Amino acid sequence: MPKTRSSAAMAELEGSASVFAALGDTTRLRLVRRLCDDAPTSITELSTGFPITRQGVTKHLRVMERAGLVRSAQQGRETVWQLEQKRIAEARRHLEAISARWDTSLGRLKGFVER
Repeated sequence: MPKTRSSAAMAELEGSASVFAALGDTTRLRLVRRLCDDAPTSITELSTGFPITRQGVTKHLRVMERAGLVRSAQQGRETVWQLEQKRIAEARRHLEAISARWDTSLGRLKGFVER
């Protein structure tokens, strides 16, 4: 049985649940903000100014890596991290779709109340 448009969208949203779960932490949100310039960044640079150890920052990065939000690569003796723009764009699309549905629902409610 082929998927309907809404069931395909629901499956895609379910696939993105790990992204939203990973973004549900203040430290990980701060790391995303630091990675937004899209340049590979070392763990040393990312750890600067955090109240946790580099190992703690690495654990947060690994959570985000499993969610597909970041990727790591070796540059010489150092591991560098980079944001996965595609996953961020997917999350943005989901939030925009949810926002549009809310706007539609609120518009209907407003119309009902005003009648």
